[in-house]
Amino acid sequence: MKFTDGYWLMRPGVTARHAVSVADAVVTDDRVTLHAPVARVTHRGDTLNSPLLTVECWSPAEGVIGVRVTHHGGRAPRRPEFALAVGTDGTGAKAVREGSVIELISGDLALRTDTDAPWQLDFIAGGRTLTSLGARGAGFATDAEDRHFMLAQLSLGVGESVYGLGERFTPFVKNGQTVDIWQADGGTSSEQAYKNIPFHLTNRGYGVFVNHPGKVSYEVGSEAVGRVQFSVEDQSLEFYVIHGPGPREILARYTALTGRPALPPAWSFGLWLSTSFTTSYDEATVNRFVQGMADAEIPLSVFHFDCFWMREYQWSDFVWDPEVFPDPEGMLARLKERGLRICAWINPYIAQKSPLFAEGMAEGYLLRKPDGDVWQWDRWQPGMALVDFTNPAACTWYTDKLRVLLDQGVDCFKTDFGERVPLDVVWHDGSDPERMHNYYTQIYNETVHDLLLRERGEGEAVVFARSATTGGQRLPVHWGGDCESTFEAMAESLRGGLSLGLSGFGFWSHDIGGFEGTPTPAVFKRWVQFGLLSSHSRLHGSKSYRVPWDYGDEAVAVTRAFTRLKHRLMPYLYRAATQAGELGTPMMRAMLVEFPDDPACHPLDRQYMLGDDLLVAPVFTEDGTVDYYVPEGTWTQVLTGAEVSGPGWRRETHGFDTLPLLARPGAVIPFGATDEAPEYDWADGVTLRVYAPAPASVEGGADVVTTIPLPDGSGAAAVFTTRRSGDGIVVETESRLPWNVLLMGAAPAGDAVADPLGALYRCPAGTRRLTASW
Repeated sequence: MKFTDGYWLMRPGVTARHAVSVADAVVTDDRVTLHAPVARVTHRGDTLNSPLLTVECWSPAEGVIGVRVTHHGGRAPRRPEFALAVGTDGTGAKAVREGSVIELISGDLALRTDTDAPWQLDFIAGGRTLTSLGARGAGFATDAEDRHFMLAQLSLGVGESVYGLGERFTPFVKNGQTVDIWQADGGTSSEQAYKNIPFHLTNRGYGVFVNHPGKVSYEVGSEAVGRVQFSVEDQSLEFYVIHGPGPREILARYTALTGRPALPPAWSFGLWLSTSFTTSYDEATVNRFVQGMADAEIPLSVFHFDCFWMREYQWSDFVWDPEVFPDPEGMLARLKERGLRICAWINPYIAQKSPLFAEGMAEGYLLRKPDGDVWQWDRWQPGMALVDFTNPAACTWYTDKLRVLLDQGVDCFKTDFGERVPLDVVWHDGSDPERMHNYYTQIYNETVHDLLLRERGEGEAVVFARSATTGGQRLPVHWGGDCESTFEAMAESLRGGLSLGLSGFGFWSHDIGGFEGTPTPAVFKRWVQFGLLSSHSRLHGSKSYRVPWDYGDEAVAVTRAFTRLKHRLMPYLYRAATQAGELGTPMMRAMLVEFPDDPACHPLDRQYMLGDDLLVAPVFTEDGTVDYYVPEGTWTQVLTGAEVSGPGWRRETHGFDTLPLLARPGAVIPFGATDEAPEYDWADGVTLRVYAPAPASVEGGADVVTTIPLPDGSGAAAVFTTRRSGDGIVVETESRLPWNVLLMGAAPAGDAVADPLGALYRCPAGTRRLTASW
């Protein structure tokens, strides 16, 4: 929130106090504690009747420095708290003092202050200052309502851009914005967000995580234009500065601290089809959709039942509507015989008409007000209450209801909502209502995800969640919430997904075609391309269906082609998925993640990298015109084989069968042998597409290692090593399965087979080495 009125004045009723110097410093082996007065001290009398801030500095992990600024330290601990993985064996950090200069050093990051100078904390790496807490950089403020806020201001350098803060649909670069970390059900067209994460990173080589689960208010160059300010209504403010130097390294360190995602099952990467939200449907409708997809030769992996699988007014009671679905077990068995997985929509709200309301109220499983009554309102569902997941017995009660559905044949759950959490309540475990408002989504999704882990096993648990906070990335997958069915909303959704990826989330999806309204055929077809080149892909709407034939024959063809393309890309995509779990690198990456040294990539929000080597530029226009930026090198259009040179901007016009999908120079991208489903032995018959051949004068060069994991999540993999050799390549492997190499753009030579995109070399089972030339 804003405390000042311009540069010189404070807002009416606001009083602010900031650290002005260091009065005393305690330095141990790996920790620094500073005591900072908020007024100038010239003699002993100045120490009276004036606050003193305690500033603690330490390192929870290499390359990470924590700072806690406290005014009054006597406040009792509040729940909940974020679960952080803090090393117990030491981080190698050391604190040193030379004269008046104190440094806390952790890896390549150092915090430095001079106790003889005015207040200043500098964060330094590689011989340069990344950011600083300078004048007005640390302190507190009170307002006319006697509320007490702790605040910090970190400097922004010239040209420094700020990213992240969760899934935000406002401009991608957050400079100039006021952002409140506060869960809300606001759609994708406002400043509100479903997934609020108090973490940002910048293009200057560092990120900042504010360790506070409640409301964190940011002024990103919007109050003091050269600073990022964050404040909390509390007596203490804790944050971590995380060094990179690049976005990949920042995300790796941040997710090591807050958690990395579980690996979703391979089948979840296929196409999901929904009944849509408030449409009319029954088993006959479901069968018509499934058969229609089969008739259109569009492979379908998951069928999703949205809210009206339950009776109206009774959400949630977790009972199939008997008038519409009289035989749920039989129906689900019949769908599973067709190779489908089943997803069911749920939420954490219990309507008064649901039989579970009286049951939950009697047992104390529903959230209560201070007077002991169950908290209720009539928004969404009449008289609805919330399950109190801070009560272990309530978690068991809730998951027992879901277990019945799993026994019937449901495989996973869409965990909708979780944002509408009141403040005038008392939680079972005594949690602070303000801190629990954002955190509720975490315990809700954890409860469901943990059930799936227990019942379905490691590698098979997946939810489709809308809301999240820090740590939510451990519980994939998340989707982008309620968007309009327009090109503008499609672009909003992508901005949100890229921001979420820069907040530590590895997997993200969105409603193909948009949620509200009905898309035009052009919007639908372009969104299908975008959706099937996303981490996860779901056809879903509100009042209208999203079956492709409703949008014309060409929409059917586009859906078929891009679904099958995604299946062939599974060896590549699943490796990108494992990187999210191992390194915290999102599957869908803002361009600056892969190209941090190219300033032109820093603001880009209409294109992205899918994994390491594929550039995707969705088309957001009716006529197929698209502008996109190509980084340095010779890139190759995956769908046509055409070469594209960078760096520079391009304007192209694409029909609905193509879009800019470019392979990185020198990439080796594995294409699977089947396009029928996402689950198969990806190494069996794999084709390695080798892009951008080396010139004849180039010898040797770096190896390109292509790892093709097994779809069972065991960690086993087939490994291929490709290296340049003059005007050709050498590929080596220990795999005993058949494999192929496609030299992109090459004329057939020797035993190569003519291919529209290049020269195809077939390697029978047991082939360990291939030498091929352009």
